[in-house]
Formats: sequence, C-alpha cells, structure tokens
Amino acid sequence: MATIPIAVPGTPPTRYDVVVEPGALSRLGMLVTAAAPAARYAVLADERVARLYGDVVCTALARAGARADLVPFAAGEARKTVATWAELCDALVRLGVGRDGCIIALGGGVTGDVAGFVAATYLRGIDFVQVPTTLLAMVDASVGGKTGVDTPAGKNLVGAFHQPRLVVADPDVLASLPEAELRAGLVEAVKHGVIADAAYLERTVRDAAAILRRDAAVLGALVARSVEIKAEVVAEDPREAGRRATLNFGHTIGHALEALSGYELSHGYAVAAGMVAEATIGEAVGVTAPGTASAIREALGALGVPTAWPEWAAPDAVLARSRHDKKVRAGQVRYSLVARVGEAARTADGAWTHPVPDTVAAQALASLARATPFRLGGM
Repeated sequence: MATIPIAVPGTPPTRYDVVVEPGALSRLGMLVTAAAPAARYAVLADERVARLYGDVVCTALARAGARADLVPFAAGEARKTVATWAELCDALVRLGVGRDGCIIALGGGVTGDVAGFVAATYLRGIDFVQVPTTLLAMVDASVGGKTGVDTPAGKNLVGAFHQPRLVVADPDVLASLPEAELRAGLVEAVKHGVIADAAYLERTVRDAAAILRRDAAVLGALVARSVEIKAEVVAEDPREAGRRATLNFGHTIGHALEALSGYELSHGYAVAAGMVAEATIGEAVGVTAPGTASAIREALGALGVPTAWPEWAAPDAVLARSRHDKKVRAGQVRYSLVARVGEAARTADGAWTHPVPDTVAAQALASLARATPFRLGGM
C-alpha cells in the first residue's frame, strides 16, 4: 500500500490522501467514512462501471454503516456535457442529498470530471471522493481538483477547481480494463516521465511486459510515482497559474485531435500523438533538444501505443481547433514544451508556456502528416 499526501495551498489550505492499494475497493467504506463523513453518499458512475463495481462500492459503504445510492449515467466522452451535469444534479435533488452529503466519483476520467463538477456546484459545493477505475484516471485525472465538462467548442471549457477529500486507487480493478484503455492510460504515465522524471520513464518502459499483463504490484508502483509527480506540481500551483501548465504537455494538440475526431479518438491516444507533435514543434523553435520527439515515440511504441499522425487531421484544421485551448493568450496559442526528456522548458522570462507562430507549428505538423499516417480505426 502507498499513501501519498496531497497539500494544496489556499484559504484555507486543502489536504487529502491518495491511497494506492490492491484490494482497497473492499474496504472503501472504512476509508471513505473516515476521510469524508457524510449523512449519505451518492455514487456517480457510468453504466458500464456501475454494472461492474456499483454493488461492490455500495456494499462496502453499507458495511461501514453509511447510506449510499448508486446514480448511473450514459458512458462516453460524448456525454461529458452540461446536459449530463444537469441530469445528475436533478438526480441528487430527487434523492434528497443535502449539503451534508458526499459524492463518490466511481469510474474513469470522464466520470471524475463530471462528478467532480457536480460536487463543485451542487448546492454551491459539497464533498466528493475520487475512486478511479481506469489507469488514466489513477495516474492523472483523479488528482489535482480539476473538474468540468466539454462544450461544442472544445474540451473542459466549463469547470471548476474542487479538491476531493480522498482518492482511492485499487490496481486490482484494472484487470477488467480493456487493453486499449490500459495502453491509453500509460500515455499519461509517459507524460509524467517526459516532463519531470527520465528515470521513471525508463522504468516504465522496462516494466512494459509486467504492466501489460496487469501485475498489480508493478501497476501500483507506476500509479504511486505518477501521483507523486503530479502532487508536487499541484502543491506548487493549484490553479494552473504557472508550473501546472507543464501537465498539459501534448494536450493542446491532443485535445484538438480529440475534438476533430468527434471524440472517436480516445484522450490517451490523442495525447500520445500530441506529445510527439509538440516535441516536434519544440525542436523546430529550438526549445526542445533534437531527438526528443523520437525518444518519446520510441517509449510509447515500447508500450504498444501508436503515435503516427492521423490521416484525417489536416494541420490547418488542428491549429484552428487549438485556438479554443485554455492556454491561448492575446489570440496566440501557447504550448507546454519540454527541454528534453525529464525536464519541462521555461521561457527566458520564467513562463511555463511558449508562444509559437502558427506558421512554424503548421510546418512541424505537416512534417508529421507526411510520415506514415494512421486511420482512425487503427486506434
């Protein structure tokens, strides 16, 4: 078992633990009632996860003497919308959940984002707990307090910062995760290594076989180190005013690819292509060491993650879509870039994001588009 404390500065400061433990789901009731005592709990989960783990979680809460209701909703990134947020808020009203209630976000990144946004806004804010069931959510999305929904204009454009009271990651549940989703989750682990810890990236690649056969101990160590990296960044910059932008490496282009695909391309695979693209852009402007994009591509390839440029993604269309990114300033797209594997890059004046002329970015993306494009069905 690993317990990683998260300290978020503010008024008042927020502290919570991330528990990474095989089998933790079976004692979830004890963990949740100790960290987030409430009059009743609402377990928000998409329909697939609700079928797999809804009864397990509600039973664990009942054993701890807690009252819990399961609130399922339709699965998929396409349901990460204001409409779903409203649907879930209405469901909580019907259940009679008050300000002394607590939401449990049971599922992947979509569930964590939507349920967290519900918690941030329902009755002007109530407690919530993250119980991630995908690798991507365990290593990244469940930690740091970012919540929100997508709009037709882009991803995560409506949301709030709302820290959980507890995060419980049980690597055993990854046994039920589809292979493609497991590999997609590894993308965020690779990102953490690229921006902050080259040795962690090397270890992840070395452990690829054990990771892909779902070795719980190896997965637990992977999750714990990623959480440690993110915890350090979040503690320094809880509201993304500075260093936290480094966690968006690969996401400016990645989010644009997701949106252009109609969200058929998963977040993980979009970010994989986005990291290679943004490293290529960084090399083009002299911020990123030559060969970094190739090193990232090789690491992802060792984990079975494709990184080729989508054939349907015209560079001009991607750049146009990237203008909806939250890092746009004064009409110019700013990118989170790396200096080399293991180190994020800062500008001469200390900023963590870099303005890049569209002409330079377009040339970099065009160079990728000319090389071995993949079809959407291949992802």
